[in-house]
Amino acid sequence: MTLELNKLMQADRDIITSIIPEKSNVLDLGCGDGGLLAELKKKKGVTGRGVDIDEENLITGIDRGLSVYMGDLDDGLSDYPDKMYDYVILNQTLQVIKKPAKVMREMLRVGKYGIVGFPNFGNWYLRLYLLFTGRLPKSKALPFEWHNTPNIHQLTVLDFKSFCKSENIQIINEYYLIFGKWGNYGFLKPFANLFAITGMFVLEGKNTNKEK
Repeated sequence: MTLELNKLMQADRDIITSIIPEKSNVLDLGCGDGGLLAELKKKKGVTGRGVDIDEENLITGIDRGLSVYMGDLDDGLSDYPDKMYDYVILNQTLQVIKKPAKVMREMLRVGKYGIVGFPNFGNWYLRLYLLFTGRLPKSKALPFEWHNTPNIHQLTVLDFKSFCKSENIQIINEYYLIFGKWGNYGFLKPFANLFAITGMFVLEGKNTNKEK
């Protein structure tokens, strides 16, 4: 993992930590090595657990004293009752799972609120990269080659907002990483699809029981 990608991951953790209230009950989907959950536990006193499919990540999480278990998000969250958690986090995971729509519905069923973060494939740099090189775009947030990228869904900020509208999902708040800094960027929101490196959305599900 590159130094730049590590910095971006820490920036994600910082904005998520600022969003979640103290003492919240949290479920982190695609929790990786538990870094975010550990930080939330330390700084915000949250309780909760993490889910990941990678055994080595889970071992690291357990070593950190976290409640983590192995699970494939594409199988759903049938073990969890409705609104069991205050917040369900899906950060840098939406683009790598096979059934993002199903996972989104499930996370908003078991959580009162959802937090979703993903790299914006509509960023101006990626557009120019493809235009002038004719190759799969790469950036600090997307340093992969076509043959080893974990990203199987290339979505943009506009794609995500369109999906939320079609699913009757309410966007409570939105944050963007622009020019290396996270913010609401009220005046730049109409241009977020062009300038944002990463988007982070706080969501509330209004109709998450649809099956497809």
